[in-house]
Amino acid sequence: MNAAEKTLNRIDPALAAEICSAIDEQSLLQMCSEMINIPSPTGGEGPMAEYVRAAWQGMGLAVSWQEVEQGRANVIARFEGTGNGRSLMFNGHMDTSNTGDENFLTGIGYKPNAVIKDGMIYGLGIYNMKGALACYTHAVKALRNSRVTLAGDIILAAVSGEIEKSQWEEFRGPEYRGYGVGTHYLVNHGVLPDMCILGEPTDLRVILEHYGSLWVRIAVAGIYVHTAFAAGRDGENSIRRLADVLDAVREWMPVWEEKAAHGGHRGVANLGCIRGGHPWRASRTPERAELFLDLRVPPRMTLQDARREARALFEEIKKRYPGYPLEFETYVSVPGATISAEHQMVAAIERNHRRLLGTEPERGVVLWCSDASVLTRYGIPTVNYGPSSGPRDAQGERVKIKTLVDITKIYALTAAELCAPRLS
Repeated sequence: MNAAEKTLNRIDPALAAEICSAIDEQSLLQMCSEMINIPSPTGGEGPMAEYVRAAWQGMGLAVSWQEVEQGRANVIARFEGTGNGRSLMFNGHMDTSNTGDENFLTGIGYKPNAVIKDGMIYGLGIYNMKGALACYTHAVKALRNSRVTLAGDIILAAVSGEIEKSQWEEFRGPEYRGYGVGTHYLVNHGVLPDMCILGEPTDLRVILEHYGSLWVRIAVAGIYVHTAFAAGRDGENSIRRLADVLDAVREWMPVWEEKAAHGGHRGVANLGCIRGGHPWRASRTPERAELFLDLRVPPRMTLQDARREARALFEEIKKRYPGYPLEFETYVSVPGATISAEHQMVAAIERNHRRLLGTEPERGVVLWCSDASVLTRYGIPTVNYGPSSGPRDAQGERVKIKTLVDITKIYALTAAELCAPRLS
């Protein structure tokens, strides 16, 4: 038992059993299905926000609405305690990883249509992360229907625009405004809990740290001429020049992987996109070709240092190819996040995980980003712990029904401990 665990209020076993018995599996599954069936791609979260607001108002919670921009909102609900105790936020994003219209994603778990079979629920968003939103809701329902006494508030937050995407040049509009835009708005406008649980799909692992992300663009210019006049000028073709740049980047990648190693992971430099030329006019040489990189940045490394590493690569490319007109830009910068393994919230989650499942929860460090990047910068300790059931495959998103029920119980018991009156 660590120091943080010793400070937690203990829940009477009979009260814990009462809280857990108040969680109704069928009602939970119905909400999960209804949420999946509401398409909510990034930029189109409005209908989902309306659904969440109605559900939380129907529970008798104090609900507020933050319009992030037209057609997009955050929804916040409070289960208010009796005093001024510690407050806990359950935060979940409403936007989904995909739109459901991608022709290359054919599995049932990639569509906004809930399917229940073989002890699983499938559908777009159940994994990332509508399932968690439903679990939060039913955890609070269970607490309201039990004899538990809370001093601090439990805050439910359904936010817009978390998915990792960004505007760039012609890719403009709300469908490209992600990477924490909703949670940035949330904390900028007065929602400041003492701590937060994010139910990202961790497969019931307690994620204490995650990497950040830096997106880099390296471009090279070239001539723009008709194919008939391009003979003998291959060295001025921007795509051919970009091939040289790409070779240099690939040589550098192992260096980055070593420098950015952390928590059992090697660093990652993803070749995210290559653009050049005009498919509707292949009879012209392209005036510009570009390479886009996603550098995963460990939480111990500043984004400024990461940018310097990328810039050093660019300067080396300039020296190697002095005749190439080159450009460098960083256009996304999202820091990593860390929470102490000794934090009282981590102790509470792990205690209740053991209580319900009889096993020690795994801890981990992951390469993906979450809204913990935003929250921790506002001094809000945040941990990722949520429902999923193995990695995605061709069938897409799915979660075991038992996992959803189990984690709802763990959320409820954890909130009851953290927001209870302090022991004297």
